[in-house]
Amino acid sequence: MEYKDYYKILEVDKNSSQNDIKKSYRRLAKKYHPDLNPNDNKAQEKFKEINEAYEVLGDEEKKKKYDTFGSSYDFSGGSNFDPSQYGYSYSYSDGSGDFSDFFNMFFGGSTSGKSRGFNINDLFGGGRTSGFGNRAEPQRQSYESELSISLDEGFTGTTKEVSLNFGGEVKRLSIKIPKGILPGKKLKVKGEKWGIQGDIIFKINLIDDGKNRLDNLDIISKTNLLPWEAALGGKIVVSTLDGKIKVNIPKGIISGKKIRVPNKGYIDMKENRGDLYIEVNIVNPPNLSEEEIKLYEELSELSKYNPRE
Repeated sequence: MEYKDYYKILEVDKNSSQNDIKKSYRRLAKKYHPDLNPNDNKAQEKFKEINEAYEVLGDEEKKKKYDTFGSSYDFSGGSNFDPSQYGYSYSYSDGSGDFSDFFNMFFGGSTSGKSRGFNINDLFGGGRTSGFGNRAEPQRQSYESELSISLDEGFTGTTKEVSLNFGGEVKRLSIKIPKGILPGKKLKVKGEKWGIQGDIIFKINLIDDGKNRLDNLDIISKTNLLPWEAALGGKIVVSTLDGKIKVNIPKGIISGKKIRVPNKGYIDMKENRGDLYIEVNIVNPPNLSEEEIKLYEELSELSKYNPRE
């Protein structure tokens, strides 16, 4: 997670008074307000950063908590760190995108009201209406997190038990993962069942198991062959996501070659299915008997092939 230097964002230092912080915030908010920078995405992102920084530094309690964390560890703006190493198990983002995961790690998406709803009329003395801070109805709160599952779990569907930290209170959720979900897809879960006001949006990650990996809907599966299996060819049994199958190995196959097995790949939620590709990896036995060594020696004398020429 990226460490946010709120003092740098608001162009103030740690000794600045609340009045100085407010003045700097208003100056920057005026400069980067969306109404004054239409179609400027960079300005809008900067405006969000400014709002977030003031949400913390403009609130004495939030500022104290932020300062305590920052002074305890050697962080600088943009540094990456693992929240789990500092007692934080999960991070969230407001679904509207107003606040970062870093903010929500501390404050769980709560706001004091200082920065949210900023009205440009406050800067120009009224007369002009702004759609930015005057929402007719409050939007439903939402949070974002990530959920990692195995390829097998994605293929068959599963239920995952997840613990989430909301403002210091741990909630245990039971999340049903639909069969055929793909990496990067988002799963919306209504939080009221677990006493959470709003929705939790889980981004799905599929974890490679070291043997199988997903390529769109195709599955690339590494299979080890002994030297004589690769040289002589024949049938071998391989495991797939939906059972074991026999695969014909052509004679003389080399490491890195792939054998395509149609319609044995991943199945998505619309029942589309990819192919399975057996990727060959030739390995030598770790321990050879005296008889095996003797046979290798005989083969070495018989063979005229030099792979280095």
